Amino acid sequence: MAMCCFSHILLSPPYITTTFTSQSPSQFPRIAIFNKRDLEFHNHNTTTSFISSNPNKIFAIGNGATTETAVVEIQKLQFQVSNGYPSPLGATVQEDGVNFAIYSLNALSATLCLFTLSDFKNNEVTEYITLDPLVNKTGCVWHVFLKGDFKDMLYGYKFDGKFSPQQGHYYDSSQILLDPYAKAVISRGDFGAVGPDGNCWPQMAGMVPFNHEEFDWEGDLPLKYPQKDLIIYEMHVRGFTKHESSNTEFPGTYLGVVEKLDHLKELGVNCIELMPCHEFNELEYYNAVQGDYRVNFWGYSTINYFSPMIRYSSSGIKNCGHDGINEIKFLIKEAHKRGIEVIMDVVFNHTAEGNEKGPIISFRGVDNSVYYMVAPKGEFYNYSGCGNTFNCNHPVVRKFIVDCLRYWVTEMHVDGFRFDLASIMTRSSSLWNGVNVFGAPIEGDLLAIGTPLSSPPLIDMISNDPILRGVKLIAEAWDAGGLYQVGTFPHWGIWSEWNGKYRDTVRQFIKGTDGFAGAFAECVCGSPNLYQGGRKPWNSINLVCAHDGFTLADLVTYNKKHNLPNGEDNNDGENHNNSWNCGEEGEFVSASVKKLRKRQMRNFFLTLMVSQGVPMIYMGDEYGHTKGGNNNTYCHDNYHFCSIIISDGIKRKNPHQTSSDFAVF
Repeated sequence: MAMCCFSHILLSPPYITTTFTSQSPSQFPRIAIFNKRDLEFHNHNTTTSFISSNPNKIFAIGNGATTETAVVEIQKLQFQVSNGYPSPLGATVQEDGVNFAIYSLNALSATLCLFTLSDFKNNEVTEYITLDPLVNKTGCVWHVFLKGDFKDMLYGYKFDGKFSPQQGHYYDSSQILLDPYAKAVISRGDFGAVGPDGNCWPQMAGMVPFNHEEFDWEGDLPLKYPQKDLIIYEMHVRGFTKHESSNTEFPGTYLGVVEKLDHLKELGVNCIELMPCHEFNELEYYNAVQGDYRVNFWGYSTINYFSPMIRYSSSGIKNCGHDGINEIKFLIKEAHKRGIEVIMDVVFNHTAEGNEKGPIISFRGVDNSVYYMVAPKGEFYNYSGCGNTFNCNHPVVRKFIVDCLRYWVTEMHVDGFRFDLASIMTRSSSLWNGVNVFGAPIEGDLLAIGTPLSSPPLIDMISNDPILRGVKLIAEAWDAGGLYQVGTFPHWGIWSEWNGKYRDTVRQFIKGTDGFAGAFAECVCGSPNLYQGGRKPWNSINLVCAHDGFTLADLVTYNKKHNLPNGEDNNDGENHNNSWNCGEEGEFVSASVKKLRKRQMRNFFLTLMVSQGVPMIYMGDEYGHTKGGNNNTYCHDNYHFCSIIISDGIKRKNPHQTSSDFAVF
C-alpha cells in the first residue's frame, strides 16, 4: 500500500488514472478507474472518501482541508494488458487472450471499452482501457492484447480528435463506437422492439470472441454449380415466413427459412439470394412522437458488414450473438444439403450513418474521411441516394471489403454475392491519385472524386483474389448518381449483372407495346447485344420482378403505383413500371380480366425460363403474391403473406392453396 499526495500519484496505465479539476475542498477530486460500479461516494464535511465495495481494488481518502492525500491499494485487474499486434484487424482470439486492433488515421487517442452483458443492458461500461500511442499504436493501427475470461463480454471504442465536419472529421470522445470488424453486433434483442425509454438507437457493441465449441459443419463443402445452371430465388429472411400462414415454429427467422427449404427444392430452385442479412437498424425511420411508425424492412442500410442480422435469429442476443451466428450457418448448411446455394445481397455503397445529420455509430467516428467519399469542404457525396457513399476504392476501405467477403466465404460458407448499386464500387475515391491507390504517380492522373474507372482497384482485387474469384459475383450495374453499366460493368470475365434491360424489354413486349419484337428476341437469346467479347449468356441475370418494384401479380393488376402508405405522398418508387392492368385497375375486376392476368403471368414465367441466361424469381411470385400496388415496400413489415392473388384470381391466406400447375415451374 502506498501513501502520497494525489497530485503526485504515478500509476501505469491502463490500471488507474487521476484527474483534478479544482483545489476547492468542497469539490471531489475525480478519480477515473475502470470498475466504476464498485465506488461509493461519501462527503463528511472536510473529508471526501472514495470507498470501494471491493477493498482489493481501490481505497482512497481525500483530506478536504488544505491538502489532498490518498491511500491507494491496487490489485491486478481482471485482464492482463500488453501491447498487442496491429494485425489482423478486429478482435481476434489467440492462444491465451484476445488481440484488439483497429485502423484510424486521424484519431489522436483511443480507448477500448469493455462491457459485461449485464452492464451493457444498464448502459454502463465495465472497463475502460486507454491505449498508449507509444506502445499501443503501429502506423495508423491502434492495438492491445488482453488475457482473461471473455465469455459474455462486449466491446467498443472511443476516439478523440478533431470534430470538424468542414474537414471531414467527426471525432467525439463521448461516443462509444462499433468496431467495423466486429463479428456480431448486440443492441436490442427483438425485431421492431424499441429500446429503453423508447430509444430507437440504443448503445451498440461488438461481441468479444472467446474459445468456444466450433460449429459442426458436418463436412459441408461448396456446391460450385456452373452459373449457367442456376435458378435464383430472391428472398427476404423475415418476410419469407413471418406470416402465420407459413406454419413455421420460428417465423421470420433463419430457422424459419430452414423449415421451408423443401418448398424451394420442390419448385426447382437451386440458389437463394438473401436480401441484406448484415446488421442494420430496422427502427431508423421510426418516430413515435411524430407518428412515424415506418420500419426499415428491406435492410439496405448496413451498420456492420461482418455481423449477421442478430434479430433475424430465434435466439436474439443470447450468448452475445454467438447463437445467432450459428443459426445463419445452420441455414446455409441445410440449404447445401438440399442442393441449394446461398448468395448474399451486400450493400457496400453506403451505410446507416447517412449524411452530416446522421448518427455516429462506427465508420464516421472511427475515420469519416477514410470510409466515406467526401468533398474538400467535408460534404458527403451521395451517389447512393441515401446520404453518403462508401469510399470503396480507398486502399484501406477496399481491403476492408475484401476481408469481409472472404470472411463470409471461409467462415460462413456462402456461395457468392450480389452487390447492391455496384457501380459505386467503380468510382474513384476521395483524395484519388496514383500515389494513393497504386503507390506511384500516373501520368495524366487528374480524375475527379467519383469518376467512373475502367479498371477499379476494388473490382480488380475481388476478381483476382484466390478465394473470391471462385464464387458467384453479381453486380447491380447502376447507381443513384446516373451511372448505368449494364453490359459494360468491369467484369474480368467472371462477373454477372442484373439485366435491367431484359426486365424492361420483356415487360414492354408481353404487354403488347409496338416495336419491341427484335429486342425481345435478343433477350430470349441471352442478350448478345450486351454481353460480347467472350462474355456468355450466363453473364446475364434475367429478371422480370425483384424486391424493388411490382410483384408479378401487381405487374398485371396495376397501371400505376399505389405508395401512399409509405408516407411520401406517392412520390417515392419508380414511375415507369411498364405494367398493364389488363383493362381494369385493382384486384376486384371482371372474370375476363382475371383470366387474362393469369395468362400474362404464365407468359412472363415461360419467357423467363426459356431465355438464355440465369433466371431469377422474386419471392412469392410462384403463387401470385401482391403488395396492393405498392412498388417500394422498403418501409413496411406487413406485406408478408397478408394478401395473395392466386392464379385463378381468388384471394387466399395460405400460399400453399395454389393451383399446382402454376406453382411449379
